[in-house]
Amino acid sequence: MLLSTYSNLPLEAGIDEAGRGCLAGPVVAAAVILPPDYKHDLLTDSKLLKRNQRDLLRPQIMQDAVAWAVGEALPAEIDSINILQATFLAMHRAVQKLQLQLQPEFLLIDGNRFKPYKDVPHACIVKGDSKYLSIAAASVLAKTHRDELMEKLSEEYNLYGWEQNAGYPTRKHRQAIQEHGACVHHRQSFTLLPPVL
Repeated sequence: MLLSTYSNLPLEAGIDEAGRGCLAGPVVAAAVILPPDYKHDLLTDSKLLKRNQRDLLRPQIMQDAVAWAVGEALPAEIDSINILQATFLAMHRAVQKLQLQLQPEFLLIDGNRFKPYKDVPHACIVKGDSKYLSIAAASVLAKTHRDELMEKLSEEYNLYGWEQNAGYPTRKHRQAIQEHGACVHHRQSFTLLPPVL
């Protein structure tokens, strides 16, 4: 069973991201504050869930959460400041939007690094999305938001299979880049094509 709190503060926000390893599209972060006594049998790291489970959980999390928000950093920003800094930027934007609803007392970050956000205290938890409910909830919202976004982009840019690969470096995706070139949504600072042996 995942834990409901790290700090024992009622307004603790779990934060996670999706899309760091993609070749295209934004990196997306979500911040979620759950009720202090929240419990859910299915909720865990989004990577351990099937797509239909994530799709079921998404509206439930949005409804049950005390507050939630999603932030993005675009491919041009990723190219400009690097993927790690862009991930922090997306996380900060999620917290900024969260603050429009209420002020989080503590930030619980999935992973081992974070750029402090103003004077809000935080802790980094490695594999936090499989340990804390709020981070797991954030992982589901970030992943589903990003998948939906990439599906919409694939309607206009239909050569790359984003509706299936969400911009990750699959063989089909790399093959499409090789055949048709990259587009405006690709991260130019990433290795878009595998090295020629």
